[in-house]
Amino acid sequence: MSADEFAAALRAEGVPVTECGPWRTHHRNHKGAWGPAHGVMIHHTVTSGTDATVRLCRDGYEGLPGPLCHAVIAKDGVAHLVGYGRANHAGLGDPDVLAAVVAEAALPAKQQAAVDGNRHFYGFECENLGDGKDPWPAAQLDTIERAAAALCRHHGWNARSVIGHSEWQPGKIDPKGFTMTSMRERIDERLRA
Repeated sequence: MSADEFAAALRAEGVPVTECGPWRTHHRNHKGAWGPAHGVMIHHTVTSGTDATVRLCRDGYEGLPGPLCHAVIAKDGVAHLVGYGRANHAGLGDPDVLAAVVAEAALPAKQQAAVDGNRHFYGFECENLGDGKDPWPAAQLDTIERAAAALCRHHGWNARSVIGHSEWQPGKIDPKGFTMTSMRERIDERLRA
């Protein structure tokens, strides 16, 4: 999937998209391979304020350069494209979880941090404090559903190819405030519609 196909797939699924600077060539490919892609990973940002969140996810910070995802999904449901290719979002995760995503099987419990997820997952950072109290507006949840479904549709994946960071890496809790089971149900309905 090219960067242009990525943007087109999101738009075709009804995702409102904003392109942020030269996002098509903003990546970490010089640090390792990008692909083959096997799934989609959902995160929360632990930030508030869309402009600051987009800037952080595009540029990164000391010790973790950007991009930190492929797109930031804001509270209003707009997906801000910040990078394409390898992005610093998934980190190391469990090889058994990756095998389950590839097989589109039920996820096992994560136990290890041994496989490079930045190579294999598209990443969506979703603007939320991640405290379980910050609300997830309907527009934002709708875009998460549509964005994940767009990539699944393009690649011929089912909803089991969409996971949360908490399902990939020990010690992670995101996204907090909705369940990935409920989100996968929404994605599955969309893909079957």
